[in-house]
Amino acid sequence: MTPGKPKYYLTTPIYYTNGLPHIGHTYSTIVCDTIRRYKRMRGYDVVMTTGTDEHGVNVERSAKKAGIPESEFVAKMAAEWKALWDELGVQGDEFIRTTDLKHAHTVQWLFKQCRENGFVYPGHYTGQYCIYDNAYVDVKPGENCPDCGRPTETVTEPNYFFKLSAFQKPLLDWYAKHPDFIQPEARRNEVLSFVEGGLRDLSITRTTIRWGIPVPGEEPHVFYVWFDALTAYLSAVGGPQYEKAGYWPADLHLVGKEIIRFHAVYWPAFLMAAGLPIPKQVWAHGWLLMDSSKMSKSLGNVVRPRPIVHVLGMDALRYYLLRETVFGQDGNFSYDALVTRYNSDLANGIGNLASRVLTMINSYRDGVVPAFHEKFRKAVPGDPWFSPEAESGREATRDKILSGYDNFHFSIVAEEIWRIIAHWGDQVLTTYQPWAEEQKPGQEWFVDSVLWLVAETLRHVVVLAHPLIPDATQKIWEQLGQPGKLSDLRIDQLQWGGLKAGTKVGKPQAVFPRVLKAEAIERMEAMEKEAQNAPSPTTASAPASAPVAPSGTAAAAAPAAGEKIGIEDFAKVEMRVGQIKTAERIVGADKLLKLTVDIGTEIRQICAGIAQYYEPEKLIGRKVAVVVNLAPRKLRGVESNGMIVAASVGPEGRPVLAGFPDEDVEIGARLK
Repeated sequence: MTPGKPKYYLTTPIYYTNGLPHIGHTYSTIVCDTIRRYKRMRGYDVVMTTGTDEHGVNVERSAKKAGIPESEFVAKMAAEWKALWDELGVQGDEFIRTTDLKHAHTVQWLFKQCRENGFVYPGHYTGQYCIYDNAYVDVKPGENCPDCGRPTETVTEPNYFFKLSAFQKPLLDWYAKHPDFIQPEARRNEVLSFVEGGLRDLSITRTTIRWGIPVPGEEPHVFYVWFDALTAYLSAVGGPQYEKAGYWPADLHLVGKEIIRFHAVYWPAFLMAAGLPIPKQVWAHGWLLMDSSKMSKSLGNVVRPRPIVHVLGMDALRYYLLRETVFGQDGNFSYDALVTRYNSDLANGIGNLASRVLTMINSYRDGVVPAFHEKFRKAVPGDPWFSPEAESGREATRDKILSGYDNFHFSIVAEEIWRIIAHWGDQVLTTYQPWAEEQKPGQEWFVDSVLWLVAETLRHVVVLAHPLIPDATQKIWEQLGQPGKLSDLRIDQLQWGGLKAGTKVGKPQAVFPRVLKAEAIERMEAMEKEAQNAPSPTTASAPASAPVAPSGTAAAAAPAAGEKIGIEDFAKVEMRVGQIKTAERIVGADKLLKLTVDIGTEIRQICAGIAQYYEPEKLIGRKVAVVVNLAPRKLRGVESNGMIVAASVGPEGRPVLAGFPDEDVEIGARLK
């Protein structure tokens, strides 16, 4: 801990590694990252933990299906999660994996404490188990899980039980003494109802699986996933040495509403049993819905964050999720709403204001911030900037924004900041029109004052909005000629009038260039579809003799052993000789070329993933083999109506086009 600073410890869920992140996971992580950034700008010594839950029967089965050891499976999945958070600018301080040795020691230590205090005992259990939620459920054999609706399995095994029933009254007393422990109120009421209905003892070990943390001296017992995963919050900040680290108990556990029971009932009960401090608050946010359903891999309605980030940028995704969803409630996701919000608030809002202000300072004042002139105050009736009423109004707005951050009302924070942009930025420029006054002799003082006012407004905006959109605000801050990092400033000490005259500003660079909605949506949807069809990072690598073909080309490779096809299957593929008429690169797609190909009966547009190996101009006139009866698809927003056939050579899978260099073959001739 940093001496003299108050600590703040917060956590995301510890994400299960049976799938890759979608924007539901991203929402949880972005909210935590926003809180982390804000708290640091309030002077706190902040630690944020995120990580991956890597044990359990689902992982064991997924690794077996992928044909790789469990350790390799979870290592690859954890790397994918971590890489995405890095790409999104999420600055987690601790990334805990439940396969970390320090975590295993913490789990075993916590079990020992609970057992020595008389809250753990051996027994046998027979019941229905949902492998998808990693929980025993109260249903009959053959019935589906009441939470996720998927099949359950009957499990009978010796295990260790935790005396959860002994903590009904202690938990209810805790909730009464700490009314803000569970938020929002709807989730608190849900948990209260569950606990008041009576608690049954909980199985915390398994003997029917092997992939887990072993119970010392009690093999083949391994720890049940919730006793394992929940403990990650503690193992990330010292485990048994938590007092020395100084960050426990957690100030905030942020979770999805579907796992509130585990965090607000099981976890505090485990800690009570071990005699350890209880977290201060558990906040359960709602779901992101797609077509009125929760995003789920099993439902096939997930949206991945990377296509959005690649097309619109990470701040666009952050802003949309925080602005569009009332924290604690369910939110709806749509590409249409995302792009609309991007253009209206980011491109036409803060981005446009920054561009206008910086352009005018560069054009009218040689890139130097001018001074505000006192006579401007007398020239403008009512002194809307420096009167006591104006000062009070600005302070009230700032306090409302800080209160919004404090209470996780991110949509209100965004509303108030963008009100500043509209009223103190755009409206000032529209009202006083410095571009017109610049043409009038003797009005330099007037133009100076207006430019200083809108530049100072922009300075305020980027400080206040930094926790929401950290990348763009830092860039604008630097373009304004301001020193250091925004993250090092105290947001609560922001004062009006701090912009120094004479500051040299940079050239305006668009942080949110406006996009065409239809084109942007098309690109994101195409990339999402491509991602859905891509192999999992845990899929065993293909041998060098049968590499995967680049997009838009078909690799000529023999089928794997045992994968024979009949002649009737081969006959379904229609291939013809085509001649390339035009070839050009696709903007933003390093691997793709857009070709027009004459196949005898028509000219087809086809995308081919050969741009890294073939120059477009050298392809014109070349005869190639074309699969002509494929359904059209879009790649990076460009329709591809067919596929060029290529061999895949070498370990890197270099495409070599199949063709007819020494034969006079008629265009359109069928290959058979």
